[in-house]
Order: sequence, then structure tokens, then C-alpha cells
Amino acid sequence: MNIETTGRRTQSIRLRWHKAVLLGCTALGTLSPAVSRAQDASGSDTSTSLAPIVVEGTASGTKLDTSNDSKSIVATSTTGAGKMPSDVLTTPASISVITSKEIQERGAESVEQVVQYTAGVVTDYYGSDDRYDYFKIRGFSPFTYRDGLAIGRSWGGILEEPYAFDRVEVLKGASSTGFGVSDPGGSVNYVTKLPKSERFGEVYATGGSYAHKETGFDFGDNITADDTLSYRLTGKFQRSDAEYDYSLNDENFIMGGLTWRPTDMTSLSFVFDHLDKDGTPGSGGQPRFTDLGRDQFFGEPDFNSNTGNRNTYSLILDHDFGNGLSVNSSARYSKTNTGFGYAYVFDAAGASDPGNSMIDRSYFGSDKSEERFVVDAHLLYEANFDNVESRTMLGAEFSVLDGDNDSDYDSAPAIDWLNPIYSGAPGSVAWYESKTSNQRTEAIYLQQDLTFFDRLTVSIGLRNDWFDLSEKGDNLYTGPFDNHSNISDFSKRLGLSYKITDELAAFASYAESVAPPSAGVEPTVGTQYEVGIKYKPDAFPALFTASVYDLTMENITTYEAPTYLASTVDKVRHRGVDLEAKMELTDNINVIAAYGYIDSKIVEPGDASGLNGNRFAQVPEHMASLWGAYTLPGNGSRGDMTFGAGARYVGAYYFDNDNTRKSDGAIVFDAAFTYKIQENTTFQVNASNIFDEKHISNDDGGAYYYNPGRTIMATLRQTW
Repeated sequence: MNIETTGRRTQSIRLRWHKAVLLGCTALGTLSPAVSRAQDASGSDTSTSLAPIVVEGTASGTKLDTSNDSKSIVATSTTGAGKMPSDVLTTPASISVITSKEIQERGAESVEQVVQYTAGVVTDYYGSDDRYDYFKIRGFSPFTYRDGLAIGRSWGGILEEPYAFDRVEVLKGASSTGFGVSDPGGSVNYVTKLPKSERFGEVYATGGSYAHKETGFDFGDNITADDTLSYRLTGKFQRSDAEYDYSLNDENFIMGGLTWRPTDMTSLSFVFDHLDKDGTPGSGGQPRFTDLGRDQFFGEPDFNSNTGNRNTYSLILDHDFGNGLSVNSSARYSKTNTGFGYAYVFDAAGASDPGNSMIDRSYFGSDKSEERFVVDAHLLYEANFDNVESRTMLGAEFSVLDGDNDSDYDSAPAIDWLNPIYSGAPGSVAWYESKTSNQRTEAIYLQQDLTFFDRLTVSIGLRNDWFDLSEKGDNLYTGPFDNHSNISDFSKRLGLSYKITDELAAFASYAESVAPPSAGVEPTVGTQYEVGIKYKPDAFPALFTASVYDLTMENITTYEAPTYLASTVDKVRHRGVDLEAKMELTDNINVIAAYGYIDSKIVEPGDASGLNGNRFAQVPEHMASLWGAYTLPGNGSRGDMTFGAGARYVGAYYFDNDNTRKSDGAIVFDAAFTYKIQENTTFQVNASNIFDEKHISNDDGGAYYYNPGRTIMATLRQTW
């Protein structure tokens, strides 16, 4: 790693270019003979032709096939480990794919709900704070991507709309060689719905708890008779409250796409989507040492908003040159504006004093704008060498991110928790921080997969990222700042997979990750060792995965309440086990099961902070979930009926790195019922936390935040 920081002694820049040139030459040296042979194959009868790999049911080319995602909960191919589609069984990594069928069957309305039945994933650890998608993979907040292009961290970003995606791919573990910056816990790749070369569609209406009203549609068709031009239009419009008083949860989402296929070898897709969120940040917290209803609100009704507005333009090109050579290029421009302002409870004593029912509060607000442009292009060459199958990917990526963020923080009038009387919106809130950020990233990467005798797969990933970072602004507590950093980071991944039988494969991997938190700060880096086994039976669609891992994350920036000033933890080590099964046992029975265990430990040499040996915050030791669905076939007078039920267990975890406050373990039950009224008409009911189990998801030292209560939704859906 080579880091340059303005104001420090400048290190040599030549080292990073030597790495880039060496990596580029190595990649080109690997690819060039293959390309030349592919070109010579058609022009010479005497040359040795390297046949492209074309095997039914396996992943090949640069384009991921998601055509079965609306019909099955079991995915057979994935891009979760990188930009190269690969067979789930032989990919040497733990990957969970949540298909659109599973999302619909469980009635998942948010990304947190989408991933909450995934091994190694904990969700909703901030309780009734509704600003972000709160979930961790193997104990760390993940970076997210869309179609392989970076979006950013889930914590701090806009609330994504799951209805926009064919699937959500969850990669467990470090892998910056796959998509780029990431934490060692894992990453998430959202796969956008694209136009199809056939007529299809659905329209639905949903109503339910908290005055929830929602309608959506997703349809498309061919525009031209020869199927060369197709369109798709997807939308969702929601008007709703949340479970607490003075709440709002409205959304407008529209997405349109065009795909042009001038030949069978080429496709070009353009997608535009607009996401508009108008909600509230949360309940403001509940006084500590109380057990009030979730509907209680101790914020300020007139100062309680959480908005997000984003426009995204995406372009995706796939072309197959023939003879095993294909190319993919993707580009995306997005402009995002988000903001929130609210009053929240922060009183350590809470209701502990029976003679004083007044509790302290604070104001917090933020206005953030961001423009991001990212483009990626990569070549993929696939060939057979006798008993060796080779897949070589060489690519480059470039991105620019410009952002502005203004934050306000101030004390708010105290409120009587026994008889709350609101004081109204503040005339103004004291300034806390103003910051302008600029980030420019360049990267080149190489991935090489070699399969020997259709048994042993060796996967190598190499990537070099160059980050040019700058942050300028002023902070109330630390004063003016003007930080600049040039960071060069080289990350590696090595994976081995061995097919013991055609259905059973063992794997082992080593992977690295890098995630620069901000300019002038050492990048967050991670490593992971993992071994595991996968079973994909031929008898029925299913995937069973078991893995053991040891991951380490260094230079972690954390933020503590109430001011959330940045502090650094030297190292966190997680050792764990993930078990997961997705299976369609028969045409009538689907089962999803998951278990995760994490042994978490903060490692602080010298124990200067007093944290050495503690568990990392919001990391439960045990997590488990089980979901099952049974379809009772119709008998002519009655349509099919599908009954679904699930349970989610989250073990106890600490709310803080000091390990002074701790949650209780809890189990929550969900249920679903679907009735097929006619061939293309269904009525569906989904219930989340059906028994209304209540526990403290977060205690930040100033207030309690409870897990979501019971929610019941009913949906009428028409398809064609």
C-alpha cells in the first residue's frame, strides 16, 4: 500500500505505477495469446482452435441470467463474488442470493427485510431509527453495489427500493478484487430489472397496518416485430404512516428501461429510475428504564422529516465476439439529495428518578447532496485446453464522487415523558459541521479461473485501486480542516474449489479488502480466511452451504453518541460459522434455513482505550432463522393456497464497544398466506412479527429503541 497525504513527507509515486504496469502486463500477457488464437482460428486451417466453453446450465459470458429468479428461490449462477458470472456451486466463497420470488413470497418491503433470513446477517440493530438500511454482514456494515457498480455503504445511504431488482446478492467476507472498496464482512450487489424479449407484466395493490396504501406495476414487451427493441416499466407509489405517532412513510418510484439487440451477440440497455422518499427519521427514542408503547413519540412533530431524492441513469453493453471472447461495459450517473431533521431523547438517567419526569433531548439535522459517475469495462475470454477450462477477465474502472454535507446539532427543550407537551419547531439549530468531499478512483483488475478435469477450480483475483481524496470544511469541535490523500492499494484473492462429486464441492479462500473512510485517514483494511462445503443436489433445486471463517478488520472508524465524533479502533477479529440452506423439496414445499455464529474480539495493543478483548458493538454471538412455505394444490372449485411461516432469532449483543449495555436475545415470528383466485390473479397476506414480540434493539446510553412491532399487509396481484 502506498499512501500520500498533503502536509506529510511525499512518498514515491513511481511504486504504484510500477504495480499498475506489472499487473497490466501480466493480465495482457495472459489474455493476448488467447485473443490472437481466437482471431486466427477462423482464418487458418492449420492453427489450433481453442473452443469456447458452452455448457448447458452453467454460467458463461459476461451477462448474468436472471430469467428464473421470478420462479425459484434457488439461484444457480451469481456475480456475487465479482463481475464474472459463475456457478454458485464452484464459486469459492459464501454467497446468498435472494431472488425476486423469495422477496415477493416473504413480502419484503425494505432491504433489511430482504436480507433478514440470510446466514451471518443481523438486521434492525438500530430499532425505530428509520433513516437508513441497518444491517451487518459477519459483524460489519457492508458496501453496496448495483450491477457491479459502487453505490456506497448501506449505513448513511438512501433507502433502496427492492422492487427495482431481480435479485439481491450477498457476498460474505472480504473481496475488494470483486467490485472494489468493501469491508471484510461482506458486500451486497443489487441486480436491476432489465427489459425482456417477451411480453409480461403485473400490477398490484397493497394495504395494511399504519394506514399503508401502495400500488405498483412491472410490465414490458417488444417494440419491434423482430424482438430487437424491448421496453420495461416498473413503478411503486406508497402512502403510509409508521408505527409511532406523527410519522410518515411515503414513496414515489418509477423506472423505465430500453434494450436494443441489433444481433444475437449484442445487447445495449439504458435504464432511468427516479426514487423519491418522504418520511420521518424515527420515534426519537423512548426514555430509558421505561416500557412504553411503540407508538409513543418524544420528538417534535414540526421538526421531524427524512427525505431522499435520487435520479439514476445507467447504460449496460454486452457483446459476444465469438470464439470465447466477450465484453461488458457499464456506466452510471446518479444525483442524490437527502436530508433529515428531528429531536431525539438523550438522557442517561431516563425515568430512573421517580420525582422528575422531565427528560433531556437534542436536535440533529443534515442536508447532503451527492453526484456520482462510475464506468467499468472488462473483457472475458473463455477457452478449453484439453482437460483445463480457462476463464480470464481483465477490466478497468473509473469513478468520480462529489458531495456536500451540512450538519446541525443543538440541545432541545426537555419534555415530560408522563405528559408530553411539544415545544414546536426550533427557529434555528446550531451549526455543527460543513464538509465538501471529492473522490476520484481509478482501478484495474484481473480475475483468472482455471478448472482442471471438471473437478478442481482455482480462482485468482488481483486489483489495484488509486484513490484521490479531498475533504474541506469546518467542524464545531475540531475546527477547520483541509485534508488530501492519494492512496494506492493492491488487493488479492485466492480461492480453491474441489468437486468431490457432481453435487458436492469443498472450497477454501483467502481474500483482502480496503475501504478508505475519509481523506487524511488511514484506509480501513481487512483479510479473511475461509473454508467450507456446498451441496447442490440434482434431485431437486437446492443449495446447502457451510463455512468457517477468520476475518480481521483494521483502522476502523467508529462514532459514539451523542455527538458521534469519530474515533478509531485498531483491530477487530471475528471468527465464525455460517450454515445456510435454500431448497425446493417438492413442487409444493420451499424451505430456507440459516444459522450464524460470531466470536467477536476487539484487539487494542497496549489497551490504551480499555477496549481490548471486548466484543464489537451490535454483533450477536448467535443468529438463526427458518422459513417454510407449503402449497396446497387447488381442486377445481378452489385455487392453490400457499401457507408460509418463519422465525428469526437474534442473540444478545452489546450496544457499545465498552460493553456496558447489552440486549436480550429474542425470537420473532412471521407468516404469509397466498390464494390463487384465478390463473393470473392472487391474493396475499403477510404478517411480520405476528405475535408483536417487543425488545430493545438499541440503547445508545440516552434512550431505548425498540424492534418493529406487528405489521400485516394484504396484496391483490394481477399478472399476464
